[in-house]
Amino acid sequence: MFDSAPELLDKIRLGEDNALELKAVTLAGKKVTGPARESLADELAAMANTADGVCLLGVDDKSRQVDGIPVDKLDLVETFVRELCHDSVTPPLRVHILRLELPDALGELRAVLKIEVPRSLFVHRSPGGYFQRIGSSKREMPPELLARLFQQRSQARLIRFDEQAVPETRLVDLEPSLWGRLCDPTVEDPVRTLHKRKILTMDEGQERATVTGLLLCCTHPETWLPGASARAVRFRGVVQDSNNQVDAADITGPLDQQILALYAFARRNMQVSVQEGPPRAEVPQFSERALFEAIVNAVVHRDYSVHGSRIRLFLFDDRLELYSPGPLPNTLSVESIALRQSTRNEAVKSIMVKLPVGEAGQGSGRGFFMEAQGDGVPVILRETRRLAGGDPVWTVLDGSEVLLTIPSAADPSSR
Repeated sequence: MFDSAPELLDKIRLGEDNALELKAVTLAGKKVTGPARESLADELAAMANTADGVCLLGVDDKSRQVDGIPVDKLDLVETFVRELCHDSVTPPLRVHILRLELPDALGELRAVLKIEVPRSLFVHRSPGGYFQRIGSSKREMPPELLARLFQQRSQARLIRFDEQAVPETRLVDLEPSLWGRLCDPTVEDPVRTLHKRKILTMDEGQERATVTGLLLCCTHPETWLPGASARAVRFRGVVQDSNNQVDAADITGPLDQQILALYAFARRNMQVSVQEGPPRAEVPQFSERALFEAIVNAVVHRDYSVHGSRIRLFLFDDRLELYSPGPLPNTLSVESIALRQSTRNEAVKSIMVKLPVGEAGQGSGRGFFMEAQGDGVPVILRETRRLAGGDPVWTVLDGSEVLLTIPSAADPSSR
């Protein structure tokens, strides 16, 4: 938006409107004194709640003069903007910050910051409340409008969030080697296939990547979807304590690679005991089949609209803990989880049931990542009871996260 200097200068001359905000920048030493942090957060959030917009820092909104920002202070001002977008807006605001030069009234080039604010998938709350952009100013949203906006964005995310378009994305943001495995160019045009599989969608006349597209066909989906990653840790003993950390890994990439990386981490770090014969046999700490199903469920069924949280897999001497952001989908409960099937991310699941596991999934008992009939939970229950003599436990934490606890295998000597 407003990509050239002449276009920007024309917009500045006309003044602020629904898509343009102008702000002069004042500094005192190493501190930004203007615009006020909370005020700028309100303006940017209002744009994100309304439509695509641009905020120019270094241009006075009253005189419409390009005052600029000292070049040696650009880093300071950019950090100021990034911090308020992350810390003063909930959920954090994703913006694009560009450094440009524009001529002032005398024709001398001055440095400015162009903040591009895409229309958001989320409803953002800033320090002053929930705002929308109307003309050249922000207005607090009345309750009925706020409710409707939450219905359009928040409720839609819970039902079909994985099919939603992600603003500012294109097909080029997806890795050809990843989306190519989902297409057969001899049968149909690949782009048409990607639309059918909900990898791409049309959004206001533009072709965009969907949430599913980024989760499965982007090498770094967390760039667009904060939290679309995992953390795995092996602790010595039975207490979560960083001093007892034996191994750890931060895991990113498309979802199938995250699943296999978590599975490999757990297999590598789980204990193996020996059951004396006859016959003599090794007893793993956890069933590999149950382990694989638990990881698949956590990754595929988590709520990817949740910010600030990611999947965590913790191994202890006596148990495995697997945290998955978001509540149980729809009306599913911990009491009915073994009896009923419910899917949060239908588009993701429809691809995972056709995606081969390969050699990296050895021991999982699966040819594909998922089965259409949804027998993952019964496998976890059956395998855990067989090996540990007890049940796995699902717990919903504060209505916003699901914890699965799998007990370790029973001591062979006690059998």
